[in-house]
Amino acid sequence: MTELLLFHHAQGLTAGCLSFAEELRAVGHVVHTKDLYDGRTFTELADGVAHAQEVGFETIVERGRLAAESLPSEIVYAGLSLGVMPAQMLAQTRPGAKGALLLHAAVPTSEFGGPWPRGVPLQIHTMEDDELGDVDVARELAETIESAELFVYPGDRHLFTDSSLPDYDESAARLVMERVLSFLGGRR
Repeated sequence: MTELLLFHHAQGLTAGCLSFAEELRAVGHVVHTKDLYDGRTFTELADGVAHAQEVGFETIVERGRLAAESLPSEIVYAGLSLGVMPAQMLAQTRPGAKGALLLHAAVPTSEFGGPWPRGVPLQIHTMEDDELGDVDVARELAETIESAELFVYPGDRHLFTDSSLPDYDESAARLVMERVLSFLGGRR
């Protein structure tokens, strides 16, 4: 099966993040979950974002880079919202990436020094009316990266795949998981 490194969102490595990872493990994938917050979680998104700002986004990305150092380079990088930053940075800059999964956010490729690497598959998931979901950036990535797939779901929830949060949308999350599993199945 596929090996991947999953980075959590701004509320931390919540039970919902761990459940998402466990669902992937249950079908045979090897999933590494790295805690970028040293065990802290937040019940409110604004508090988690404030913590990330206090720590510094550059520090969050660097923690992600360090987390990947002990892992093979031939893996898939996945991020949920805030976790998209280290996941996308690694997929763009670490040779050997098998792909990237960006959920709830996307970042312009220019943030990490240039174009998307040729042949590295990308899958993006966001809700169409999510003010935090970077839908315009996601669409731009899908239009400019040959290997990109974009899935836009109806609604305005942000962390809709995290079963431990109020934004959880079971039907959308189920569809995300089906599409993620299909993506990972092609990365062996």
